[in-house]
Amino acid sequence: MESREDDCPFCRITNNETDTEILLSDDQLVCFRDLKPGAAHHYLIVPRRHIDTCKSLQADDVPLVEQMQQMGMKMLEKNKVCDLDDVRLGFHLPPFSSVPHLHLHALAPASQMVFRSQLHYGPKSHWFITVDKVLSQLKTQGRSLTLRGPRPSWLSHTGVVSQNP
Repeated sequence: MESREDDCPFCRITNNETDTEILLSDDQLVCFRDLKPGAAHHYLIVPRRHIDTCKSLQADDVPLVEQMQQMGMKMLEKNKVCDLDDVRLGFHLPPFSSVPHLHLHALAPASQMVFRSQLHYGPKSHWFITVDKVLSQLKTQGRSLTLRGPRPSWLSHTGVVSQNP
């Protein structure tokens, strides 16, 4: 059995302790539907090993994140998403992660997501970071810094996000 947190719902799913339908899986990852889809196709790719968030990732996690990305694309292809250039793959940024277990969102078609979904999963959202940006940060800086550039004013005054990445 992989490492886990006893109260983590995604650890229970990865260990087949729920009735969640697993759509794809391998020795490191599982894929299932998002309970609150933000697009016509919305899947979660979750590592079996418990990792809290994308901020917990280090350079040696690059292969895992690349496998997550590949499984997300494979799931979209399997479900006949025609335009693979119109997809969104990424992670919610802490403290906006709904479940504190790393999970990649794979959504399509991105161009047809409603306004609310764009807020949650948009490339310019302060809640979301694309998988490509996480991989770039891991490869160049050895960790996922996640927040770059000016912080939104509503975060600056709350103390929610640390100034130091």
